[in-house]
Amino acid sequence: MPIKSNSSSVNRSELRVRKPPLKRFLLSAFSFLLVLLIVTHSTGFANDTKKDPDEIGNRDVGKGVNFFSLEKEIGLGKVLAQEVERQAKIINDPVIAEYVNRVGQNLVRNSDAKVPFTIHVIDSEEVNAFALPGGFFFVNSGLILKADTEAELAGVMAHEIAHVAARHGTRQATRGEIVNLASIPLIFVGGGIGYGVREAASVLVPVGFLKFSRGFESEADLLGLEYMYKAGYDPTAFVDFFEKIETLEKRKPGTVAKVFSTHPITADRIKATQKNIEELLKAKPEYVLTTSEFNDVKDRLYAMHNGRKTDTRDENQPRLRRTPGSGTGPINVDEDGKKPKSDEGERPTLKRRPSDQ
Repeated sequence: MPIKSNSSSVNRSELRVRKPPLKRFLLSAFSFLLVLLIVTHSTGFANDTKKDPDEIGNRDVGKGVNFFSLEKEIGLGKVLAQEVERQAKIINDPVIAEYVNRVGQNLVRNSDAKVPFTIHVIDSEEVNAFALPGGFFFVNSGLILKADTEAELAGVMAHEIAHVAARHGTRQATRGEIVNLASIPLIFVGGGIGYGVREAASVLVPVGFLKFSRGFESEADLLGLEYMYKAGYDPTAFVDFFEKIETLEKRKPGTVAKVFSTHPITADRIKATQKNIEELLKAKPEYVLTTSEFNDVKDRLYAMHNGRKTDTRDENQPRLRRTPGSGTGPINVDEDGKKPKSDEGERPTLKRRPSDQ
């Protein structure tokens, strides 16, 4: 006799579909994103266009897992920049500000950046420059004074522009969100409000957007080299400044900004940069090394610094001066704070290849 199933007696209206618990969903999402992150990170420079300066502007160097849209990235950078401007002393000298902005914008035009840049000079003797997400860029006066040529200054600026072009700040912040399991409920459950809380919390520690992984630093080294090269500067000046910073930090620890010391200019980075110059960049007949404007700006900065120092001293005390063009240091300036004009140095100083001399 067949056994009758009592399934028919079950009230189907009472059946309920059990939903997976939220925790399981979040863990699955975390695992998926973590795998995506690993795959993205492992590919590194798999895209050969990153090693082709001729493709600059036609490639997406900022691809990767990123919780921030470009619009949110610009908004975040603006908030961070406002905080920097409240805490730092911005140099408003029109000659200095216009010159540094012009050098930076020229590099931006020869980069992969997809956001506009706002560039300011900070009155600080610390050797440093940093670019926040969204294209908000700050250059310390100490960096300008430590550079011997415009090409050295351009190399450091190009490196920072590369961090923005490759969206390293928000991509690294995204990695922090993925690894931090506790933050995932805020992202997925909290919706726009929860995500806003996380963004606001990040604003309190802006330096977190300036400390990059070795992979990101290496990528910025390569991209920065390409940008300064395309803009016409001598790429070996980038290595020259690397070596100068390395020597400076060894001789006087603490002189270099904390951001530089967090990711030290190692011998390996210098060798890798030299290798990229030799293998990826076609030699040009000539490169721009420096300009008279660069020297004028340094002179104005020296005058500003010396003015502050002498304000606290007896006016009868002697003051060291130098004649124009005799090297770095304090200078003899006119009433407007400018060095006397001369017919020399009005054209850029060019470096020619040995075969062309």
